[in-house]
This record gives sequence, structure tokens and C-alpha cells, in this order.
Amino acid sequence: MSFNPSVSRHILKAVSWRIIGTIDTLCIAFILTDDLNYSLSLSGFTIFTKILWYYLHERVWFKLSIRNSNTRHILKTFSWRAIGTLDTIFISSILINNGALGFQMGGFETVSKMILYFFHEKIWYRIDFGLDNRKR
Repeated sequence: MSFNPSVSRHILKAVSWRIIGTIDTLCIAFILTDDLNYSLSLSGFTIFTKILWYYLHERVWFKLSIRNSNTRHILKTFSWRAIGTLDTIFISSILINNGALGFQMGGFETVSKMILYFFHEKIWYRIDFGLDNRKR
């Protein structure tokens, strides 16, 4: 069994993004609800759901042949945001038993996290860890 460095890369990307995303979720939830317990519950629970979704998203994108940097970053941003927003809407609606608040959370996150994710992708695109002789 051989070690696949791209798996380590995707795990590290998932963890680094989850830290950024969790802080964003915590802040948005607190601003919208003024309830620290809810904000901590939501951001704590989504650490696990979104890190799994993110890892799977990375594995799919790793196999795609889109190599143009800006096109790739933009398409990945939109595809990931759709997955992440649905996760936030679903989890927050269940935790607070309020679908309207879930959609409000998802709306705010769509904007903030797309911006954050785009720059996260730009930074990771410059890091060669876990890649074999990549051509940029």
C-alpha cells in the first residue's frame, strides 16, 4: 500500500478551510441570533459535517481536468458554496427549529464564504504540497 500525498493535501485543505468557515459561521450566527449557545452549537456541529463534505468535494475536483486557474477557482467556489449553504440551512433549521432563520443563515454565508473560499483556493493553488510536478 503506497502513500498518496494528494490525500494529505486534501485533508489539510479541508481543515484549514473548516477553521475559516467555522469562525465565519460562529460570527454570522451570533450576529443574527445574539445567542452564543446556538452559535457555538451550530458552528461546532458543522465542523464535522462540512469537513466531510469538503474532503469529498476536493477528491472530485482533483480528478477533474479543468486547469485554468481562475475558471477552476470560480467553479469550485460556486460548487462548494452550494453544498456548504445547503448544509448550513439544514443544520441550523434543525438546531433552532426555524427554517426561516436557516435560510437567512444560508444567505449571509453564501456571500461571506464565497469571498473567503475564493481567496483560500488562490492561496492553496500556490502551494505544491501533495502535488506531483504540477503545471500552472
